[in-house]
Amino acid sequence: MSGFDNFNTDFYQSSYSVDDQSQAGYGYSNTEDAYNKPYGQYDYSQPMGYTAPPGMMPQPQQPYTGQIYQPTPAFTPTSSQSMYNSSFEDEPPLLEELGINFDHIWQKTLTVLHPLKAADGSIMNETDLAGPMVFCLAFGATLLLTGKIQFGYVYGISAIGCLGMYCLLNLMSMTGVSFGCVASVLGYCLLPMILLSGFGVIFSLQGMLGIFLTAAIIGWCSFSASKIFISALAMDGQQFLVAYPCALLYGVFALISVF
Repeated sequence: MSGFDNFNTDFYQSSYSVDDQSQAGYGYSNTEDAYNKPYGQYDYSQPMGYTAPPGMMPQPQQPYTGQIYQPTPAFTPTSSQSMYNSSFEDEPPLLEELGINFDHIWQKTLTVLHPLKAADGSIMNETDLAGPMVFCLAFGATLLLTGKIQFGYVYGISAIGCLGMYCLLNLMSMTGVSFGCVASVLGYCLLPMILLSGFGVIFSLQGMLGIFLTAAIIGWCSFSASKIFISALAMDGQQFLVAYPCALLYGVFALISVF
C-alpha cells in the first residue's frame, strides 16, 4: 500500500491551485470579480472586459448613395375598358359562329315551299343543319300526336338516306359535294312531309284522298330536293335522275306517316 501511495502522489505534479481562479483569465482586463458585487454597486460606465483584436473591430456601415434600378415597361398599358371594347367589336356574332343564319334559313324554306322558284346555288351549297334538325324534330312531334313514337326511325332513315345520296351525287357530279350539304338539302325538303303528318292528325291517310295526298307530297319533296342539287352542283339535264332516289327516300317517310 505504501508503494501505491507513493505512485499516486508522484504521478503528476502541478503548481495549479484554487486560488489562481481569482486572477485574470485569458483576454480579460478587469481583475475584479464583477459578478460577486451586490446590486447597485456595479460600474456600468466601464467597458466590457473582452477586448477584440484590432483586425476584428466592426467598421461603421456607410449609407448607400447610389440609385435603385427601375426597369422601363416594354409597352404602354391601356385601360381595361378600351381593351375590352375593341375585343368585343372585333368578334363576330354568336349565331354566325354557330353557323346559324336566319336569312338563309328563310330563303331555303321558301325555295322548298315554292318548287317552281329558282334556287340560289351559293346559298344551297352551305352546310346548315339548324333547319333540318328542327324539321326532323317537328316531323317526329306530329307523328307523336297520332300515337306513333318514331323518333328513332326518323333519324335513322335520315342518316342512311343522306349517306346513300352523298355517295350517289359524288359519282354523278364533277365537282363533288360534302356530306353536310346533302344532309342540309334533304332536311329542308322534309318540310312538306310535316304537312302530310299534320293532315294525318286530323283525318286518316289510308283512304283514296290520303293516297293522292301522299303521292303529291312525295313528288313535292323529291322535286324540290333535285332542283336544289342540280343548281348547287351544276348538273344540267340530270334532275329526273336525282329526283328518283330522292322519291324513294321520302316514300319511306310517307309510309311511316300513313301506316
